[in-house]
This record gives sequence, structure tokens and C-alpha cells, in this order.
Amino acid sequence: MWVSRDSNEKKAMMLGVGLDTDGHKRLTQGENFVLAGGTKDTHEQMTEKVVKINEKLNERGKCLNTVEKNEFRDIAESVGLKEQPPPSDN
Repeated sequence: MWVSRDSNEKKAMMLGVGLDTDGHKRLTQGENFVLAGGTKDTHEQMTEKVVKINEKLNERGKCLNTVEKNEFRDIAESVGLKEQPPPSDN
């Protein structure tokens, strides 16, 4: 997700949405991420993954604005995230 600050600058953000619920509303914001929803467990898992992604980016001297798509994909997979193929049109 890209959020424009002005006409010349864009900032990359990670957005996590937990679709399961236990009746509580959860919203967590941090450096370059926003997480919404989910049960306590789901929300904690999302938080852990984005924190680990940020740590790995920092270790490499990168940020979301500077990391290449394939490198980000590798980092995301290293913390347990898997890219899902788009649904087929059947």
C-alpha cells in the first residue's frame, strides 16, 4: 500500500487485516505498518511478523521505500509469510 505525503513523495506501508474475531477491536500502528482486527492470537502473530520484517530490513540497511520487491518477498517468507496466488476464475 502506498500513501502519498505530497505529490513527489510516497511512503510504503504494510497493512495487516485479521479477518477472524473474538468481539474485541484491535488496531496497532508502528513504523511503516498498520494492523487491524483479528483475535488476540491472530493480532499478536501479525505484530510479531511485521516487527521481524522491520528488524530484517534494518539489518540490511533498507526500508520499505528502498527494498526491492523480490528482496521483500524473501524477507516476508523468512518470517513465515507466504504469497498467495490470486483466485482462479472458475
